[in-house]
Amino acid sequence: MTIDALELIDLRAGYGSIEVLHGVSLRVPPATVVALLGPNGAGKSTLLKVASGTVKPTAGCLHVGGVHVNGAAASDLAHAGVCRIPEGRGIFPNLTVAENLQMWTGVGRLRAGEVAERTFTRFPRLGERRKQLAGTLSGGEQQMLAMSRALLVDPAVLLLDEISMGLAPLVVADLYELVHSVAAEGIAILVVEQFARTALAVADHAAILIQGRITRAGTPAEVEEHLSEAYLGGAA
Repeated sequence: MTIDALELIDLRAGYGSIEVLHGVSLRVPPATVVALLGPNGAGKSTLLKVASGTVKPTAGCLHVGGVHVNGAAASDLAHAGVCRIPEGRGIFPNLTVAENLQMWTGVGRLRAGEVAERTFTRFPRLGERRKQLAGTLSGGEQQMLAMSRALLVDPAVLLLDEISMGLAPLVVADLYELVHSVAAEGIAILVVEQFARTALAVADHAAILIQGRITRAGTPAEVEEHLSEAYLGGAA
């Protein structure tokens, strides 16, 4: 029996007296892409914060690699292999690409040369931009730089929050090709995405979250049938 890389079981969480997640259950098997879809305010980002340890669940269970980790600090979950790329990307805009990589030397016990080699092999475009200030990169290139940092630690689970935000459709398509190739390397990926059909194109499994509850889960084809309903009749 395969142990899930990440599993949420009847999980509840929120902020103060306001409960945002109302008994959510979700599985992310190893080496797969799971797309978590839903309208704004559904609780998707809160779910990622719970999975990464920045928001504590009030009930239910959170498992990483089959280990119960309720209440674990974000740093402990990171050591367990959970890595989250938040909205905003988290790069150093006033440093060059190369200098950003130098800041990450030591991550995963890698030397500077190894950090650069790994990054430029996976993201050749960043190699071409190594002397450019990160803040002047295109949105897609900034997202690649943020992803490169996360992948240096060889995570078991990668949590992606709206990686398409503010990007042109062609750039988004390229990024999701990268997501697909990363999963093929053995990394489990849970991606929150507004552009539902773009995420479904590379997903192995999908779920729809509405008002803090999973309303549909299954294969991308099964979930896609209910997208219009989930997005209140709007284009998804």
